[in-house]
Amino acid sequence: MTWVKVCGLSRPAEVEAAVAAGADAVGFVFYDPSPRAVSPSVARALGADAGALTVAVTVDLDADSLLHLADLAGVGAVQPHGKHADRAAAAAVEAGLSVLRPLAVTGPVDLSGIPGDELPLLDSDSIGGTGHAFDWAWIEGLERRFVLAGGLGPDNVEAAIARVEPWGVDASSGLESAPGVKDLAKVRAFVGKAKGQ
Repeated sequence: MTWVKVCGLSRPAEVEAAVAAGADAVGFVFYDPSPRAVSPSVARALGADAGALTVAVTVDLDADSLLHLADLAGVGAVQPHGKHADRAAAAAVEAGLSVLRPLAVTGPVDLSGIPGDELPLLDSDSIGGTGHAFDWAWIEGLERRFVLAGGLGPDNVEAAIARVEPWGVDASSGLESAPGVKDLAKVRAFVGKAKGQ
C-alpha cells in the first residue's frame, strides 16, 4: 500500500483529517515566505498526538540549525531543501531522524547521489508547494523507492501511482481551498485514493 504524506498543515482540524483518513506522515513548513509556515511550538502541539510521522520541511538551514529546529518541533523526520541540504540530511540521519531528500526533477532522474539511508522525494521545484507537476516520463522505471510530489491531488494521484509506482506520494497545495488553508474534503479524498480505499 502506498505511503502518504500530507504537507503544509497548520491547523488541528487539518492534521486530524489527514491522520483519520490514513495518512502515514504530516508535514510542517518552517519557511517564513510560505503561506503554510508555522512555528516550532505550533508544530509540536499539532504533532504531539498525531499518530503519524511528523516531518519538518526546511529551506537553507545548516546542520546545527536543522537539528535544533527538529528538537524544538518534536518531529521524527526532516525534509531539508536548498543550501546545506547534503550536510543537514547527513546530520539528521546520524541523529536518528528519518530523512526525505528533495530533488527537483527537470529531466531524466539519477538518484545515485542520494545516500541509501535517505528517501528521495521527487518534486517539480527546489522548494516545493507550487502545485505544478513534472513529466512523469522522466522517472518511469526507477528501481529505488521514492516519494512522488509536485502537483498531486485527488484528481490525479491514482493515475500517478499506476504510472510510476512510487513508494509514497506527497501533496500540499493541491489540497487547498486557499493558499495555506487545506480543504478537508480534498485531504480525505487524496489519502483515500492514494491508499486505494
